[in-house]
Amino acid sequence: MWTTIQQIAPYAIIFTIPLLITALGALFSERSGVVNIGLEGLMVVGSFSGALVIMKMQEAMPGDPKAIWIGLIVATLVGLLFSLLHAFASINLSANQIISGTAINMIAGAITVFLARNITGSGNIRISNGLRPFDVPFLSDIPVIGSLFFTKTYSTTWIVLIILIISTIALYKTPFGLRLRACGEHPHAAEAAGISVRKMRYIGVMISGAFSGLAGAIIIVTFGGEFSGTVAGLGFLALASLIFGQWKPLGILGATLFFGFASTIANVSQVIPSLALFPPVILKVFPYVVTLVALIIFSKSSQAPKAVGEPFDSGKR
Repeated sequence: MWTTIQQIAPYAIIFTIPLLITALGALFSERSGVVNIGLEGLMVVGSFSGALVIMKMQEAMPGDPKAIWIGLIVATLVGLLFSLLHAFASINLSANQIISGTAINMIAGAITVFLARNITGSGNIRISNGLRPFDVPFLSDIPVIGSLFFTKTYSTTWIVLIILIISTIALYKTPFGLRLRACGEHPHAAEAAGISVRKMRYIGVMISGAFSGLAGAIIIVTFGGEFSGTVAGLGFLALASLIFGQWKPLGILGATLFFGFASTIANVSQVIPSLALFPPVILKVFPYVVTLVALIIFSKSSQAPKAVGEPFDSGKR
């Protein structure tokens, strides 16, 4: 059993990181008062733009490691810009945020596949090299936890964990975080205190878009390897992690680890002897069943921001 856990843990963490950064971005959006179920589409856009930039740069500069990092930055910016569609519809036009997010998912999938087919002819964009895993010096030698958390790790894992720490501090220890949370709880009181609710909500949605775009590109440079027009429902799994984590950064970390391990068990089951004994179908549906059960159990105790999903009208009180 312990050997199985040691084999699964590094892959589970790799799979968890895109979930974590996407759910963290959704946290900023929903804390500001805007529901963003367009996470899937924003991840697809980031995956497409990151893969395209990295592929073109690797063709022009073979072996240059800067190509990967430039691709990650471009994916982050493209995700941010694409999220402005959802922000404009939800904030300026007071559109239904669920419908707007659904539209983002549909538009992103259609546009990226269309462009990919015109660029490559196949609809897939493959990069020649991604990030290389490494063992963290000294830490990987620690008994028990070393083999679990510090082996076969990627640079992006540590970048996302740093972002998690910074985000937690920003949300709960800074005036910016207080203003953002006020806009999601009592927007009219926030406006009366001189806070621009629309501006803060724009910032929340843009952070969500940037983080989701980054997550899509991280998938490409770690375990994906190519853009294929989908991120296999990870955006919706990240949304479930946000709810399961009770809209709190550390709760989200725990939820994404939980879902990351569940999904990894399904993905690597056939190469681990102790898991190969189970029928593949059961292991494939396992993470989604776990997600449904978790949401059913915790739905009654969920503490979403009070004004999330409600269009802001400064004339109402």
